[in-house]
Amino acid sequence: MPVYAAFLRAVNVGGTGKLPMADLRAMIEGIGGTDPQTWLASGNAVFAHDAPAAEVKARLAAVLETYAGKPVGVMIRDLTQLDAILSALPFPGAEPKQLGLLLSDDPVPQDAAAKAKRLTTEEIIPGSGVLYIHYPQGMGRSKLAHPAMREGTMRNLNTVQKLRTLLAEHPGAKKG
Repeated sequence: MPVYAAFLRAVNVGGTGKLPMADLRAMIEGIGGTDPQTWLASGNAVFAHDAPAAEVKARLAAVLETYAGKPVGVMIRDLTQLDAILSALPFPGAEPKQLGLLLSDDPVPQDAAAKAKRLTTEEIIPGSGVLYIHYPQGMGRSKLAHPAMREGTMRNLNTVQKLRTLLAEHPGAKKG
């Protein structure tokens, strides 16, 4: 059975999009997901589901919209996709907490730095379904804005690595 990581956009960040992780796990089970696990309180989950990723995304987005009363961005990735994203990391030696991975289902612009606003010390490199952003002075201090940030969802490298580990160790991955 396929195992997926779900990355939700704007959940439990800065007082917006309140979603208890127990509710998220129940929603995942309600759409047919099995063994859901969440990581942190910002909308990260790993679960098995027998449907294709696009269908899982649509189902989860629908229940989240009903819950929140507005659309909630959902990015679904499997182990192969996360391995590809992580193996292409362009900033060797950078602190993981200073590396942002902006996941997107839309094509990422190849001229990503040119489209950025308030770019100072940050570096942006496009990848497949991801913008890699190095924040040498820290993510919290940056004023960087990018059009891709309106639809995508950002995670630091530590979080993506943890979700990758959870995917690899998920009971559904071991069965399939």
